[in-house]
Amino acid sequence: MATTKDYRIGEYTFPRGWFMIADAEELNTHKPLAVRFFGKDFALYRGRATGKVVLLDAYCPHMKTHLAAPNTTSYVVIDGGGSNVEGDGIRCPYHAWRFGPDGKCDDIPYHQGPIPANACVKSWTVVESLGAIWVWHDPEGGDPDWEAPSLKEWDDPSWVRWKFDHLGILNQHPQEVIDNICDYGHLSPIHGSTVERYENEFKGHYAIQRQCGPHRTLVGADGVSPILHTITVYHGPGVLISHLTGLYDAVLMITHTPVEDGSIKVWHSLLVKSPNGNAVVTQPDTIAARQFQESSRLAFAQDFEVWTNKGPCLNGLFIPSDGPFMKARIWYKQFFNPRAKAQEYLEQCEGYYVPKGAVPYTDAPATV
Repeated sequence: MATTKDYRIGEYTFPRGWFMIADAEELNTHKPLAVRFFGKDFALYRGRATGKVVLLDAYCPHMKTHLAAPNTTSYVVIDGGGSNVEGDGIRCPYHAWRFGPDGKCDDIPYHQGPIPANACVKSWTVVESLGAIWVWHDPEGGDPDWEAPSLKEWDDPSWVRWKFDHLGILNQHPQEVIDNICDYGHLSPIHGSTVERYENEFKGHYAIQRQCGPHRTLVGADGVSPILHTITVYHGPGVLISHLTGLYDAVLMITHTPVEDGSIKVWHSLLVKSPNGNAVVTQPDTIAARQFQESSRLAFAQDFEVWTNKGPCLNGLFIPSDGPFMKARIWYKQFFNPRAKAQEYLEQCEGYYVPKGAVPYTDAPATV
């Protein structure tokens, strides 16, 4: 696997931003969930007292026991009804030290006297939104620079909420996935798109693609594709949200989160406005929406299959008709370097770009 250092992206191995770490449905029980991202192990759980979602570093400072690894034999777990989550805290299954949602140990059942100040684990900033659990990851340890992902459509009763497609681990550096936001040249060969208009824009923590045209994978029941308009935006380095119009009004979300330096975990989902024009979603709406989500997943699978089998593009032979790959790569660097340097990268990439030979999507000024 190629690494961040191989791509010469920046000072940090893993980027700054909001990242999906779980489908919220995975926390429907009181059992904690062991997850691994950014080369680290974590304990993720939903508190029994308030329902608060908590993410802690995984290993108890006492003797390095994993707080969330599956356990069926410890009496901490047995007496807890199959879980070591207690209130909004979690007990270590080995010696029953309890850690609160702030990561501080607040009880050692066999200990008399004050609890050592260093009896603690790191607690991470997490948000539950859009049916997912998000963590703010920042190598500098700073507060979030922007809000966690949200959509006004999520709470609209005329929209069918998504069920996540868990696509598993992709053994590629996320740079290969980010490149897709500006890859004008792949739309026809991979997706069968007839691109009529296309452009990219880079602005702050947003990387934007606007395009329209028929699409051979996303087609109606008659096998004919309408003109599909997509406004696709990376909200930071790991969350892609695309508003689609054409066959149905829909919102696509694809998320990827680094697991190790050179691998990512990927999810796909699609929010669909009532296909039958209902003010409140019906069962037929849900069935049609699930079918459309599957078509969307198949379209994304066309990219995923290529990524699964390609080598790392460390020095691409890019041509002017490809799309603004180098601008996108400069935009991406802001997240792998100190935030004090972000403006330096933005000054090199912000603006509108249209590949040579393409027609702009809007009337905005364009550069090549």
